[in-house]
Formats: sequence, C-alpha cells, structure tokens
Amino acid sequence: MIEIAPSILSADFTRLGEQISAVEQAGASYIHVDVMDGHFVPNLTVGPFIVEWVRKTTTLPIDAHLMIENPDNFIAAFAKAGANLISVHPEATYHLNRTLALIRQAGCRAGVVLNPATPLALIEEVIRDVDYVLVMSVNPGFGGQKFIESTPDKLRRLRELIAIKGSKARIEIDGGIGPENAAEVVAAGADILVAGSSVFGYPDPGGALRRLIMAAETASNQGSMLRV
Repeated sequence: MIEIAPSILSADFTRLGEQISAVEQAGASYIHVDVMDGHFVPNLTVGPFIVEWVRKTTTLPIDAHLMIENPDNFIAAFAKAGANLISVHPEATYHLNRTLALIRQAGCRAGVVLNPATPLALIEEVIRDVDYVLVMSVNPGFGGQKFIESTPDKLRRLRELIAIKGSKARIEIDGGIGPENAAEVVAAGADILVAGSSVFGYPDPGGALRRLIMAAETASNQGSMLRV
C-alpha cells in the first residue's frame, strides 16, 4: 500500500490546523515534520513545541525528520511531544546504532535518512534495525527544490539491499515529489511519498493530495509490471 506524508514545511502556518485537517480527510497517512537546526542544514525550522501542537490537531502518525546535529539530545523531547516516527541522518551522529536504539526506546519507529550523495553502504550494517529508510531526492534544507533524476536508480538499489539483508524496512522518499513523478518512484520501490509544495502549494491541499494519491496508486496497482 502506497502512503502519502504531507510535509508541513510548505503549509501556511496561519492556517495550519485547517490545512492538516484537509489533508487528513483527503487520505493522508502521516503528517511529516521537517526539523532543521541551521547547522546540519542551512535552514532553521520547528522544534518539539510545534510537534506537540500538531499532535493536538490530528490523529495521524507524526513523522519527524531530524536534520539536526546531535539528534540523541532531542529524541526524547520529540517523542514526548507526540512524534510516532523519527528519522536521523547517519552523518549527524557518531553512533548510529545507538541512536536508532534510543528512538525505539522512546516508543517510536526508527528511520535512517540518505542524502543524495550518501552511499547505501553507510547504512548497510543497520538496515535490519530500522523501520524505514528515507531517501532524499533533493538536498535537504529547503522545500520546493527540483527532483534529482538519478533517485529512482538509488531506490532500486536500496530495494535490492533490503531484500538481500532480509530487512523489513519500508522506503520513504522526500523531495520534489508530485503527480508527474509519483508513478516512477513507486515503480522504483518507494512505499511512502513525502510531498510538500505539491500538496500545500495549492489553494485546495485536499484536492492536490487526492491527485497525488491517484497518480501513486496507478503505479501501485500495476505492481510488478512497473517494478524494474
């Protein structure tokens, strides 16, 4: 089943509750929250307080992507605020296995993130210890970027690694995702699509989300015919 995680990075924060409600009713599976510290990536966004507020507005699982240095120091706070899934970058922590264990101990699903230039080899030893792998199809730090065309090949190689290692990890993708490329990334192996401007960049986020779901399900329904 293909799932969509609208990213509030592109939402109108003056109408955030209304927009979250719209995408929830339209069929969103998660609410994606991009956390940036201004050091690991060149931007500064939200903290646990916003996650706590989002938790009060929706029953959907909250997917927190920590683009921050020293994530171990903040995992407990985001879990307490209401995050259900927490993902970290291997470059941001000295001991990735321990960081993933901390996420699990906090009661959350644990994810690891691959930047466009991060090789699969960097997560090979922990692939069986994660619930999902988030593949960045843009460089992290800003919304609205153009999709990196080499990403589908990386998705296919990741899917092969997961199968070889006997991992149950799902594949999430984030960056430049919209109806025009949803079928391609699903065919390449993506299970969860993060979408920001292609959902919240329209006056009717719910309608935009439904169009994205339709495009993703087209590939999903064709199954192995599109998986290469």
